[in-house]
Amino acid sequence: MKINVICVGKIKESFYREALAEYTKRLSKYCKLSITELADEKTPDNASEALSKQILDKEGERILQKIPDDSYVIATAIEGKEHDSVSFSKKMEDIMLRENGNISFIIGGSLGLSESVKKRADYLLSFSHMTFPHQLMRVILLEQIYRAFRILNNEPYHK
Repeated sequence: MKINVICVGKIKESFYREALAEYTKRLSKYCKLSITELADEKTPDNASEALSKQILDKEGERILQKIPDDSYVIATAIEGKEHDSVSFSKKMEDIMLRENGNISFIIGGSLGLSESVKKRADYLLSFSHMTFPHQLMRVILLEQIYRAFRILNNEPYHK
């Protein structure tokens, strides 16, 4: 099983990098994980709708170029489907059984994801109706993927 995380922006804070390193290590028992960081576009405060769309489209083009052809694509989007940890683990299991086992998770930048990325996605996943910093979202995503593997392997996990 291969998990790709394609995300916009770099991790700046060391505490996020440490958390990501820890979950990367933990996940190595269950899958091959790769994280692809893409450049984010500078977004001025109070950007117009037209400029915001331009920025999303540029970031979207970069994302689409990095998605492996044989990958099931899960894009994180506020309008996506929410899961609890058990149903998320079942969704991952279903993908592993029905698809080829390669999953690409997409995390957009500060403006979210372009429509072209959402259309390319096989599934839209929401972690909450709240907005999270994309750096923190990476940690949350890896933790939930790790938790899903623990659940699927009947290993203890914190409820």
